[in-house]
Amino acid sequence: MSEKSTIVLEIELDEKKHPKKIHWQASDNPSENGPAPVKAFLLSLFDEKSLDTLRLDLWTSQLQVSEMDRLMFQTLKSLSDTYYRATNNHELANAMQSFATYFGENTGIVPKEEQ
Repeated sequence: MSEKSTIVLEIELDEKKHPKKIHWQASDNPSENGPAPVKAFLLSLFDEKSLDTLRLDLWTSQLQVSEMDRLMFQTLKSLSDTYYRATNNHELANAMQSFATYFGENTGIVPKEEQ
């Protein structure tokens, strides 16, 4: 018998159908007591038939620009790590990390390196 895990995203919409509140919960996260609030999420799914990436990117109106900058920076860093683990392509993973650092420096998330 295979094991399963369920991830649930709950999105409460305002009158304009924009995300007002977002909560998430995972069945294999025993430390959580019910759905946890978040301000944003990015979901990418790779369709095996069409070979297209399906995306769902949502954020609430409470998400500040500085928080979006941090979300993007951390996502870019994570994507480069994921890419390296999946492909073992050190050169491209390093290039992605370099861009993540550039992005972080230019958004003020990480201090710029002295030249």
